[in-house]
Amino acid sequence: MLGNSIVQGVLILVALVWITPLAGLFLSSMRSEQDNASEGWWTALTDPSQLSLDNYSALLKDSGIAAAFGNTILISVPTTVLVVAIAALAGYAFAWLEFPGRDGLFLVVVGLLVVPVQIGLLPVAKLFGAVGLFGTIAGVVLFHVAYGLPFAIFLLRNYFAEIPREMLEAARMDGGSEWRIFSRLILPLGRPALASLAIFQFLWVWNDMLVALLFADSGSQPLTVALQSQMRQFGSNIGVLAPGAFLSLVVPLIVFFAFQRHFVQGVMAGSVK
Repeated sequence: MLGNSIVQGVLILVALVWITPLAGLFLSSMRSEQDNASEGWWTALTDPSQLSLDNYSALLKDSGIAAAFGNTILISVPTTVLVVAIAALAGYAFAWLEFPGRDGLFLVVVGLLVVPVQIGLLPVAKLFGAVGLFGTIAGVVLFHVAYGLPFAIFLLRNYFAEIPREMLEAARMDGGSEWRIFSRLILPLGRPALASLAIFQFLWVWNDMLVALLFADSGSQPLTVALQSQMRQFGSNIGVLAPGAFLSLVVPLIVFFAFQRHFVQGVMAGSVK
């Protein structure tokens, strides 16, 4: 009983440490620039009259921020869908289909995991410039898909390989095609891993600034780049940066908590027999 109380106390402390900066950002985003300059954000807890939605209203009326928010969705959602779909198909093939060079190709996929993103920036930028994709949303999506696939394939292949062989053999004996086995058996059983992968991929792309800073132009830049531009333009204007930063956190938080149950299942998969 004492041990459980200690664990609960530690978890509560960790939660408070994690939530405090988020709460501070949220309260700062709802205070005026004068209040933020004169007093700390915690004073809003005892003086709620400081809080208003004026900063968010002004930010959303900014056509550049609104467009950047839309661009972020147009980049993150297709990237996540493509990575999960392609990786699921490839993971199933590497796990359960026999074809020439399978093991060698999988070793190549594993080897690509150690290639840093920074190495591919310049050559891919030259390639995209030659084919007309540089500075477009499609170019940013393709780059993220290409660099997200090695880890995604590795993860799903290992997960799918843990599915009992007898289940697949029984499905084949019943006349099930490979596509039917994949869609009716593998995908439902692999839902925790697919959800975990989707969360990781979405959060990584949503919060990315390096790739977007290089490959996106002013018309296709996501929210992270737009906020960075606002920082250069307005300096330390907390009235612009705080609501913008919190706005960029809302969607990832919603996605994470919406898929939290599947995420935990995916993380715990294989930990017990």
